[in-house]
Amino acid sequence: MTGIEQGELFRLLDIHGEDAFECASLLASPPEDGTQQALAILQARLGAFPSRSASADGCTETDWIEALLRFAPVVHGHHLSLGIPPEASAAILADVGLNLRINRRVHGHFGLDTWAWLTLHMAGNIFRIGRLQFHLVRDAAGSVTASGSWVLGVHIPEDGGLSPALVDSSFSQAREFFDRYFPDKAVSVASCDSWMLDPYLARKLPDSNIAAFARRFSLDRCSEAPSDAVYFTFRHRGMENLDRLPRETSLQRVVLERIDDGGVWQLGHGHLELPPAQANPA
Repeated sequence: MTGIEQGELFRLLDIHGEDAFECASLLASPPEDGTQQALAILQARLGAFPSRSASADGCTETDWIEALLRFAPVVHGHHLSLGIPPEASAAILADVGLNLRINRRVHGHFGLDTWAWLTLHMAGNIFRIGRLQFHLVRDAAGSVTASGSWVLGVHIPEDGGLSPALVDSSFSQAREFFDRYFPDKAVSVASCDSWMLDPYLARKLPDSNIAAFARRFSLDRCSEAPSDAVYFTFRHRGMENLDRLPRETSLQRVVLERIDDGGVWQLGHGHLELPPAQANPA
C-alpha cells in the first residue's frame, strides 16, 4: 500500500466486520504474481478514462480483491492531485466495502463477484455525487453526442430512493463538479443503461419514482438482459428458484410477474441533456 495505514484504508473503503478481517489477511504478506499483474492493469488504466471494466487476464477473484485494496490509495492520491476533495474521493471508493457486503449477502461468504465493476472506480473517472454516480468517458462512437465528445454515464447505487428532488440535485451538482475538476472535458449529455429504463416498468408503475427517473431520458434502444432486474431487485444471481423470492413490494411483484408470464426484462439505453452549469459568483 502507498502512504496509508491499514485502519485508515478500511475507513476510506468503508470495510468493516468480517470483511475487514479477511482483507487484512490478504494484505498480511507481499502480493503474489496474480495480484501484481492485476495491479499493473489498474496502473495502466489510471487517468485513461476507460469506458469498460478490466478483463480478468488470468487473475483470480482473490487477486483482484487484493489489487483493489492495494491500489485504492493510489487512486485517492490521484483524486487529490486533481483538487478533488477527500470526501468526494471517499464517497466513490466506499463502493469497495459496499460490494463486499453485497457479495456476502448474495453468496454467504467473503468475496467480490463484482470486482470488474470496481476496476472502473480505480481508473479515477467515476464519482458519486449526491444520489447518483457519474462516469466520465468519451463517446467515441457518437451514440448520444457528436463523435469524440465527452459524456457522463449514470449509475444508480442501491442505498436509497430516487425522489425527483434528490435526482435533480445530483444532476445539477454533477455538471458543476465535472466543469470544475475536468474543465477540458466539457460535458452536456448524460447516458444511462439500466433495467430501470425498460419501458415495461414505467407502464406497470407509472406513479413510481423509478418511472419518473426513467422519463428523464430519451430512450435510444433496448437490449435483452434477462437477469438484471432479478439481481438488482433481490440480489439473487441466476434465474433459478425465483419462486422462493419475496413478493412484498409492488416492484418485487412486477419483476417476478413479468417473468412468470414469459416476458424478458431488458436494458433501456437512454440519454438526457444536463442542466446548465450555474454561473460562478464574481
